[in-house]
Amino acid sequence: MLSRKSVSAGHCAMPLAAGNQAKTASIRVVAFDRARTFVTLLVLIHHSVVNYTHFGSGDKMRWLGFDLVVLFNDSFFMACMFLISGLFVHDSLTRRGASNFLRHRAWRLGIPFLVSIFVLMPIAYYPTFLRYHLPGTTDFNFFHFWWRTLTVGPWPSGPAWFLWVLLALDIAAAVSLALAPRMLKMFGLLIFSLRDCPWTAFVAFLTFSVAVYVPMRLIFGDMSWLEPAGYPLPIQTSRILLYAGYFLTGVGVGVVSLRAGILSEEGALARRWPLWLAFASLFYGAILLMVYAHHNWIADVDSPPLSWQSGYGFAFALFSAAMTFTVLTVSLAFASSGMKLLDAMRPQAYGIFLTHYIFVIWLQYAVYDYSWPAFAKFAVVFIGTLALSWMVTLLLRKIPVVARMI
Repeated sequence: MLSRKSVSAGHCAMPLAAGNQAKTASIRVVAFDRARTFVTLLVLIHHSVVNYTHFGSGDKMRWLGFDLVVLFNDSFFMACMFLISGLFVHDSLTRRGASNFLRHRAWRLGIPFLVSIFVLMPIAYYPTFLRYHLPGTTDFNFFHFWWRTLTVGPWPSGPAWFLWVLLALDIAAAVSLALAPRMLKMFGLLIFSLRDCPWTAFVAFLTFSVAVYVPMRLIFGDMSWLEPAGYPLPIQTSRILLYAGYFLTGVGVGVVSLRAGILSEEGALARRWPLWLAFASLFYGAILLMVYAHHNWIADVDSPPLSWQSGYGFAFALFSAAMTFTVLTVSLAFASSGMKLLDAMRPQAYGIFLTHYIFVIWLQYAVYDYSWPAFAKFAVVFIGTLALSWMVTLLLRKIPVVARMI
């Protein structure tokens, strides 16, 4: 482990002993496991409430509070997940070697992605067909629907888009380490040098987030999706560099040391989690202000002026950065505290992510015709989805080959 003498207290300096760090070994950090599980839980909440928002065209029962939940989640949680996913990449590449690493990632990400787009997502989206084709009105059964999805389209990937993008980034990381190992090491050392400079690190990450997101948003807008040739390989165009940049940041954090680096449990960054939370709240307030301005002060809501688009882009990027800092540092600060739900959910979190969308859409379909309050419908969908996807994952993990995958 690196000596703490390498960085003078209260000053920022390149670590003197950076070249003498302990040999990398397979490690698990409770805080990061919990952060990843927490974001997975947010994904379930997000998909459970989105049908009951005012901006969508889903259920007739809606509540404005759910719009705020969706806006909150959508403005940070997938970027945060990409950063968390990058944290252990360098360690895994060093231990396994590039070819073994890529085989492992293809097994863990590529196979589940294929299963998702060929099996899970057609099952999940079948209720969208049933909603407009009541029993007895057509002989177009599920197998017809499945074949038409694959041959005519649309062929949605659902939440599985995250898997193919992450796999592509893993491949890019392996290539980068092979072609430019010194550059990646220098990037890691630069991040490591900020471990006792929390404000510098925070401002740098805010600036980086703005740089990789705002220009893309201004060029492509926020509604554009890149989906090559109609295949289920989508990614939101304005967020391509945001996701790649956050993943690269995670890789850089993991280059030198996770336990003793910038994201150490006793580090300066973790101790200031209330400040990062305060900034995240401030920036989320800025997003809400921009949304209010869009609906009340702009004549053409479909084509807001450049000033509004720039302002919203800045607010989005700043909130994404601050909230990512908050999730990571709160997880670090409370690593020794008991978090029973997250700890119990952690082994099944990946399987829950893969299977939950089936239960979300089918449960939303099941309660659609009832005149229940929006919150009651959400509660049924969320609790049912969490319980059913958790149970299915437990059963699937009893199969050895599946357990090694999820």
